[in-house]
This record gives sequence, C-alpha cells and structure tokens, in this order.
Amino acid sequence: MKTVCLHGAESTGKSVLCERFLVTRGWPFVPEYGRTYCEENGIDLTMTDLLVIAEGQARANRRAMQDAPEVLLFDTDQLMTAAWAQMLFGEVPEQLLTYPKADLYLLFEADVPWREDGTRFFGEDQTRARFAALAEEALLHAGVPFVRIAGTWEEREAKAVAAIEGLLAA
Repeated sequence: MKTVCLHGAESTGKSVLCERFLVTRGWPFVPEYGRTYCEENGIDLTMTDLLVIAEGQARANRRAMQDAPEVLLFDTDQLMTAAWAQMLFGEVPEQLLTYPKADLYLLFEADVPWREDGTRFFGEDQTRARFAALAEEALLHAGVPFVRIAGTWEEREAKAVAAIEGLLAA
C-alpha cells in the first residue's frame, strides 16, 4: 500500500481532487478531520484544538489503512497541522512532527482563486502566500518527498495523477 497526502494552502483543490479520484480512479481517501472539527466547534482555534485535530486525523488515517488499498489518499495530515500551528501561533509543537509520514506529498500551489466556505481563514493574497510558504516549509523540514501541483484545474488533476501513478509504478 502507498499513501499520498494532499498538502498546501486552503482552497487549492485538495478535497475536490480526493473526491474526484475516488469516483474516477477508485482511490479511497481519508477526509480532512479538521474541517469536520471546525464545522462542529467553530474556527476560533487554540493550540489544544490543533492537537486534537492532529490526533483525530491520525485515528482516521489508521482506520483507513486497515483496508490496505493499493493507494490511499490523505486529504491532509499532521504536517499540514504543523503549518497551521506556525501560522496561527508562531510555533510548532514537536509532537506534530512525530506522526507517520505519507509515502508522497502533493504540494498544491495557491495559484487558483480562493473561495470562502465558512471554515477558511487566509483568503487575502499576502496571508495566503505566507500560509502556502509555511506549508512548503513543513515538508522541507520533515524531509519528505513531494511533487508540486499547480496550474489550471485540469493541469492540477493531470499532474496529481502522474505523480500517484509514478509512485505506484516505482
């Protein structure tokens, strides 16, 4: 089984592609636990909330891995939670860096329009760019393999498919 985590700033197509790949490719995915958490508890987050979100995501990821599909997509993981911690609080708790890592990360660039959905924070160009940079820094700090995903929606999908198929062929 190979795991692939979709990573990057808000509103860059990660969740949409996870859903699309389930339908078009049969690749299962683990939804973003933080979205559900924020819908249920609001978006006035504390560091404790982020740690709860990280553990909730880890539980969901572990459950999905029990089915051992050929490829499993994670809509997010704790490295993205680390970027949130840095953006919101200026620090990253070490425990966010100790969770298992995906086999490959797809880093979605913030080069498509931002859309409000009630759980998003960083829609202004400057803050969105900073958040995107912190997301990339989290991957670099962790030393995990990643592929940049950018361009139109069609280009994003094609690049993501190529990266995942490349991982599966390796």
